[in-house]
Amino acid sequence: MAITELESARLLMRQWRDADLDVFAGMCTDERVMKYFPGMLSRLESAGVIGRIRGHFAEFGFGLWALERKDTGDFIGFTGLSTVNFDAHFTPAVEIGWRLAHDHWGLGFASEAAWTALRCGFGKLELEEVVAFTAELNVPSEKVMQAIGMRRDASGDFDHPALAEGHPLRRQRLYRITREQWQATL
Repeated sequence: MAITELESARLLMRQWRDADLDVFAGMCTDERVMKYFPGMLSRLESAGVIGRIRGHFAEFGFGLWALERKDTGDFIGFTGLSTVNFDAHFTPAVEIGWRLAHDHWGLGFASEAAWTALRCGFGKLELEEVVAFTAELNVPSEKVMQAIGMRRDASGDFDHPALAEGHPLRRQRLYRITREQWQATL
């Protein structure tokens, strides 16, 4: 059974709608939003991402929820949990991730939604651990990881297998949080 909806104080975390594509495709061509990704995505590639997210929900019952502001009803990005889709020393694993439209940065939405996703992961899904990783250059994402109680595992840092040697985003910092660590923050 899929967990189709979560809620936080200011956000509805829901299944994706076809109408989300316009805003999402715009996000995926925004240089600020895509700064720490290998490249921007076309509308078709953005639609493909949504399709893969829907497939993940169908297969695992959880995934990257679309974020909707309760006060405006606006779609502002995504946050959620997904299985890591490559082999690494820390896999198999479930990771937490987010991507928000630039106009909604700096308002605490990423941390709020990530906290809600962790609550689902450790509560409803009974996960033992959640990981996150990002390019060494991506300080804003690291701040969100730290804000939700994740701890850096410097010995676990790795080179992302999908990025070529020498790529500026290849080196990744690994963060972890266990259910026990999360419970201690409550």
